[in-house]
Parts: sequence; structure tokens; C-alpha cells
Amino acid sequence: MLLTGGLKSLLPHVLRRIIRCNRLTISSTSGMAEGYKQANVVILHKSLADDFEKFCDANNGPLPLLHRSQPGDWKCPSLSSDSDIRTDCLQYRKYEHGACTGSLKSLQEYSEQLKDMVTFYLGCSFSFEKAVQKAGIPIRNVEQKCNVSMYKTSVPCYSVAMFHCNLVVTMRPIPESKLEAAVLATSGLKEAHGAPIHIGDPGLLGIPDLSKPDYGDPVHLHPADIPVFWACGVTGVEAIINCRAPLAFTHSPGCMFITDQKNDNVRSLGGVPQVHCISQDPLHFSIVSAEAAQKIKTLETLIGVDPGERGIVHLQRQGQLLGACLALSHAGSVLITTGFPTHFTHQPPEENDGPPGALAMAAMLQALGKQVAIVTDQRAMDLNKKIMDEAVQLGILKKPIPLLSYQRESADSALMFLCENGDPGRPRFDHLIAIERAGMAADGNYYNARKVNIKHLVDPIDELFLAAQTIPGVTTTGVGDGGNELGMGKVKDAVKKHIKNGDVIACDVEADFTVVAGVSNWGGYAIACALSVLRSCEIHDRYLRRAIGFPHAPSNRPWLPALPSVTKEEKLLKTLVQLGVRSGKTASLEMEVDGLPFYNTHSLMIEKLL
Repeated sequence: MLLTGGLKSLLPHVLRRIIRCNRLTISSTSGMAEGYKQANVVILHKSLADDFEKFCDANNGPLPLLHRSQPGDWKCPSLSSDSDIRTDCLQYRKYEHGACTGSLKSLQEYSEQLKDMVTFYLGCSFSFEKAVQKAGIPIRNVEQKCNVSMYKTSVPCYSVAMFHCNLVVTMRPIPESKLEAAVLATSGLKEAHGAPIHIGDPGLLGIPDLSKPDYGDPVHLHPADIPVFWACGVTGVEAIINCRAPLAFTHSPGCMFITDQKNDNVRSLGGVPQVHCISQDPLHFSIVSAEAAQKIKTLETLIGVDPGERGIVHLQRQGQLLGACLALSHAGSVLITTGFPTHFTHQPPEENDGPPGALAMAAMLQALGKQVAIVTDQRAMDLNKKIMDEAVQLGILKKPIPLLSYQRESADSALMFLCENGDPGRPRFDHLIAIERAGMAADGNYYNARKVNIKHLVDPIDELFLAAQTIPGVTTTGVGDGGNELGMGKVKDAVKKHIKNGDVIACDVEADFTVVAGVSNWGGYAIACALSVLRSCEIHDRYLRRAIGFPHAPSNRPWLPALPSVTKEEKLLKTLVQLGVRSGKTASLEMEVDGLPFYNTHSLMIEKLL
């Protein structure tokens, strides 16, 4: 018997002959024929072939189609010379009516049946191992002399006719310092599954235990390793099981068909990828193109001007807008809060900075298909309902958003509000945003910029942000312009040092991400614009979709009409004036926000952001 040493340097046609003669002692082709493409194999009746090809096209992350044979053709000249699909895989599996009925070393005894069957050769992640190693990244399963780990996920594939299943993934432990290099090394190799579809906690894919793979072997993670998941061609095996065809064959997972094609046809997808951590509990990284990230940094710079000369430059932290928007992009359900009753001698006491920014974010989130709700003070429910109704009439919102209030009735009120039956494992929201929302100071009071305590007008919505810190999978963002807003606790030391009255008014409650803007509404507009940038980014969109389904065509971006516009914001501000909602700094009922005129200040900012 031929042992494994030196197999990685043998040419593919030599390896196929050795496999054909059944002279190998190994159970996986990982690490063999370095730099050459390997293929998953699915063989099914010709009557199913057209639908299976459509299924592959609709799920080309896990099922990149290298070649489809003619019925009864077990040669594959486009991928390999002198090959025979009946004998050239290490091991095969036979499926009858969805059940695996045997493992086989050869399919030659089924030659008669194979005359009416079509072979699909599908890309494999073993093909990118050489590129990953070349980037200085260890392949742990090769080091540990075992097969790669493969897992069924809870992610449904795009169904076609009788073909349906959940995505299967491979997992490779990658040192955290090498994550971006691993993404870069694989992102252009589309025929080998391309970039990862998830980086971080396996539970986010519905994988309960990394030590128990559904296929392959468990692979040990080193202390600094992060689990990184790629779409896997064994997804095709799951589709065969679920379609319950009378007879089908596949390779045995890990026992690939080795082709003569070099893995050098790199196809770029929308630029250079970057990796960003968006959550520590659970650990979750996201991917975005460098170009999209730079656009969002530009948005952050634009809103960072300080027209009120408050000293907000000292509060700004680079990259917070990008982090917040990546987390929001992955969120399914978002809770927004706003409302700063600074004008305590007027009715209503609210200022007009906050609601427009909140609605701009809500409109974009709604257009992106996310669940959105707004929580505000009980005393302000009627006012906010009127604002919401007008926003729908003006076309800012597609439909009304649920309007909620929160009161503390017991020690676990916040947990009961945020989670089903108060269970932290079942949160109703996965992201909370506060924009220009009065924030609790260290002494438990709420202050406007002039150091006046307005606690009697503010419901304890801060408790929701404090509770969110204890709920895995819930992230938070605070948007503010003075340091006394909910979520600004992250920069409270800078507020106390650099902002007028900061030693008293500084909000003590932190958010995971702190977006500081010259006017808080601008932060809301920037978040809406950044979310649009992310969804338009091919690299990020593919990661969000888990490489399942189809990307949006550049001409079909249905969320673009939800972007803020000068016309929409002008009409909304006129509505706020009619409802008696005043400018923050001056308390005037004019077309201004924070004492700054709408025309040529706020309107100009909206145009710059767009």
C-alpha cells in the first residue's frame, strides 16, 4: 500500500491512477495535489439534471459547477485527461430514496445504470488550501492528519423544484491575526467556494458543538484560533438525500475527484475584503470591501464637524459608524429610541433633533427587510404617533412602525421587555439604537445641556441598554452630539473633561458603538446612508446571504428610495414645527435644528452624505 508522504506533490493524473488501483491508506484527499482543483461529485438520473443544475446556479457558494457531463459519460476531458468517474474517487456513497445504502470503492458494477445518469463536478475547498498556506496560514486538519470538519447548518438553501436542503459548511481554525489574510486568499477562488460565509461563534449557524461534526473529523482549535466557515459542496449530498431519488451516487465526504486544472483562475468580487469584529458575545466578525469601508469612514468624517463649537471632536472615536452599521446589517430586529425633553417649560417639551434621524434609520431598516420598533416616553406616545403617521403620509416610511413604551415595574422588567418570557436566550431584538435620547448621568438624574434636571419627563429606557449588556447577541448603538445622550457612557471621561457642564451632565450608560455627530440627526442620516453602502457592497452582501441565492443587480436596489432626501426632511421638519416641536438650542418654532437653519446647513449636510 502507498502511504501518504509525498502525495501533495504528485501530479493529479498519477494520483488518480493510484486511487483507481486502490493503493492508498488515507480517508481524505485534503492536502493532496497541492494547487490543483478538487471536485465534489453528484451523480443522478438525467431526468433530474436540469433542475439540479438550476439548484447549483441558485446556490453557487456551496455548489460552484465545474462541469456537467452528458448522460452515461464517465470521462471528463474539460477537467482531466484519462479519468473515469466510476473509479477515480477514494470512496463513494450510494443513495436510494434518500437513504445511504452503502459505501463503495468503485461504481463499475453500476455501469448499466450510469448510462442514464449525469455527473456533476462541483468545486471543493481543498482546492484553496495551497493558497491559504502560501499566505502563511496553517491548515489545522492537514497538521493533525485528519479530514476537515463539516457541519449541517440551520441556513436554508434556495430551493429549486424537488431540490431543497440546509447549507453544509466546512470549518477551519484560523489564528485571529490571520483572518483577513484567509479571506483575501480565498475570496477570488469562486470555484473553490470563495470567501468564508461566517467567522465566529458556530451557534450563529445553528451548529451546537464543534467537537461533533456531521461529516469528516473534529479538528482541534489552538488557543488563538477563530472558527472560520466556508460553504461546502456536501450541501449537494444533503440535496440528494432530501429529493429522495430512486438512485444516486456521490463522493464520500472528503474523498474528492482530483482534476488536472490548476487553481489559478482568480475572479475578483467587488474589491479587497476587510474583516471587522462586530460582537464579542457571541463572537462575530463581518466582511466588507475596503472601498465600502472607506465610504463609511468618509460619512463619519462629514458628520463629525462641530457647528455648535461644543468640543465634540474630543468625543469622536474612529470606526464607530462602520462597526455600528455592520452590526445593524446583520440584525434582524431593531429597537430605536429617541426623545430629549430639553424644553421643560413648553408643551411638548421635546426638541426636533432626534425624531428625523430616528425615522431616517427606521425607513432604511424597513426597506432592508428588518423588523423595527420605536420605544419612547409614555407621556409622548400621542406626539410620536402623530409624527409616525405623517412620516407614512410623506412617504418616509413604507408602513407604520410599532410604538412602544417602557416602565420599570420590577427588577426584571427590562429583561421581560427585551426577551420572550424574560429568557435571555430568546431576545426580541438583536440591536438597540438610541439617537438624541436623554441619558442617565452618574447620579441617576437626566440633564439638558444647561445642567437642568429633567428626570421627571424621562422614562427609564436606559435600563433596556443596561440589560442588553447581559443578553448574548444583542448589540447597542448610541448617537449623540453633546455627551448627555443615552449610549455616550463610552466617552464620559472626555465629556467631563471637554464639554461644558460635562462633569454633571455626562451620560453614564454605555453602548457598544458610539456615533458622535455635530447634530444627532446627521448621525441618523449617516447610518441610513452607510446601511445602503453595505447592502450595495458585493463582498458584504454575499457574506450576509451566506453565498446562498442571488445578488442584487446594480439596477435593482429597492432600498435606495428609503435614503433621506432634502425634500423629505424639509417636509418632516415642517410637520414637527406644526406639532410644536422646537429647536434644541433656541426653542424657536422655525425651520431650524439645534439653532442651525435647515436651508444651507442641514440640507447641505444631507446632500453631502448622499
